Amino acid sequence: MRFNLPFLKDKPFEVVGMGLNSVDFLTLVPQFPTQNSKMRIRQFSKQGGGQVATAMVALARWGIKTKYIGKVGGDELGSFSLNSIRQAGVEVSSVTIEPGATNQFAVILVEGVSGERTILWDRDERLMYREGELYKEEVCSGKILHLDGHDIQAATRCARWAKEEGIPTVIDIDKVEPLTGELIKEIDFIITSSRFPLLYTGILDQEKALLELQKHTNGFLCTTLGEEGAMTLANGEIIRSKGFPIKAVDTTGAGDVFHAGFIYGLLQNWEVEETLRFANAVASLKCRSLGGRQGIPRLDEVKKLLNS
Repeated sequence: MRFNLPFLKDKPFEVVGMGLNSVDFLTLVPQFPTQNSKMRIRQFSKQGGGQVATAMVALARWGIKTKYIGKVGGDELGSFSLNSIRQAGVEVSSVTIEPGATNQFAVILVEGVSGERTILWDRDERLMYREGELYKEEVCSGKILHLDGHDIQAATRCARWAKEEGIPTVIDIDKVEPLTGELIKEIDFIITSSRFPLLYTGILDQEKALLELQKHTNGFLCTTLGEEGAMTLANGEIIRSKGFPIKAVDTTGAGDVFHAGFIYGLLQNWEVEETLRFANAVASLKCRSLGGRQGIPRLDEVKKLLNS
């Protein structure tokens, strides 16, 4: 099964992403700390992060022409986040700097044995888009539009603009809000976290939850499952794609890179199984390093893993 997407040819970018950026303070610890304890950290790193921003960085490293649209704070963290995206080769002329706002940031504790993490984050409400701050010609300047569900009104507006222009949309979604149902109705490729189908439907069984979720959208559905890989619903059939075994240092950003891998497969017009296998491979390889971006693999590394 191939999607054979009719990409528009007059677009200056292959992928435009509108959504979160962040500054991540990553702390690798031997194990998660207990209350009233002290512990020496193993490793610390300050990196750019955020779902859509990291996906754009990954695609840029693989030679895809990308544009990022989002808001950054008018502080040092905002400057750091914006520079981290720009230096990766992503076009950022449509980024809005919000004076007086603190950029989104996260303190991430990474457990040394498993690589699993706990995220403590904060986001200034002024980083939400207000009416008139987004422009259709900028949002629709790519062959594919990638979104997340955090600024839900802005994401819905962008998705509807893309639909009017015939631009395929992909979303990275992991939480449920009152307007989430309206948003996913507008999306062509819905790639969720493992918990989203349960949160949205209330059904504990993963496959049954995905089947129920399909009743609420006409979009293609896929759920990431961590080290187990991914599960998708294609033509009414559940397809599971296994993950790649790897010694994980940090799982932060694995989902963001999976989405980038999926979008890369759409651009190549690969079959669904090949696209999922590539996305699983890039997500697994990312986990070799601390942070969401440091471990983004080169294409030759991915090819080597896929052929092994």
